[in-house]
Amino acid sequence: MESVLKPKKRIFVSLTLASAFLGAVFIYLCWRVALPGLAQISSTLPVLFGSVGIVVAIALLAAVSAIVLAILGFPIIKTFYFWAWKAVNMLFPFAVGLGRIFNIPRQRIEQSFIEVSNHLVRQHKIKVPASRIMILTPHCIQLDTCAHKITRNIENCRQCGRCCVGGMLGLAHKYGIHMGVATGGTLARQMVKEIRPKAIIAVACERDLTSGIQDVFPLPVIGVLNERPFGPCFNTRVDIKKVEAAILDFLDTEEADDRKKTGK
Repeated sequence: MESVLKPKKRIFVSLTLASAFLGAVFIYLCWRVALPGLAQISSTLPVLFGSVGIVVAIALLAAVSAIVLAILGFPIIKTFYFWAWKAVNMLFPFAVGLGRIFNIPRQRIEQSFIEVSNHLVRQHKIKVPASRIMILTPHCIQLDTCAHKITRNIENCRQCGRCCVGGMLGLAHKYGIHMGVATGGTLARQMVKEIRPKAIIAVACERDLTSGIQDVFPLPVIGVLNERPFGPCFNTRVDIKKVEAAILDFLDTEEADDRKKTGK
């Protein structure tokens, strides 16, 4: 597996596997400790609780196995993608906890989480109409000295090219998708609730992308890390080509072909 997985993905997958194994062990220990008391109440309770524990442990390990198989490129049943996503989100806090024990920086775990999540979304091959796709970015992507504020209305952007907002707005116009700029997580959630997209391309730092992906789950999100040449939350940038690639990952195939033919 190590020869196939990229280093960024390898970190989170390894920690997730360890978390799933420890979770299964914890379930067994809880059952073992409670066994005498359960047997006193009823002779069927140990079997009942043990059966539930086995089902939960198997489901957890199966979901993590689906993650590994998907990343390695093996075709898996479509239903497993949902459980793989669920396992990724559920086990993230445990992976962070294990990371602290092994002195792995949280930011590296977050980067790995985003890589794994993006890979699972792409492997699922989700296709939606352009009108149900949304680009969501933080306000720090705009040049701080710009007089044309865009947090209330993205169309205020003059697309002058001094920051990346114009490039992303150009993509939104080109493909007919939605775009929103949020000043925080609460506003971002409100935008998602109002527009009700079926797929999101999110641009942010590791921390915000990770929390955002978890907040909107099971809505599919492809996260694109921003660039921070001037430090965090100030005049950040993004690779426009990566944003466009993410749009095409989601865009309905026939619609994408039509746009290529018409040049729009």
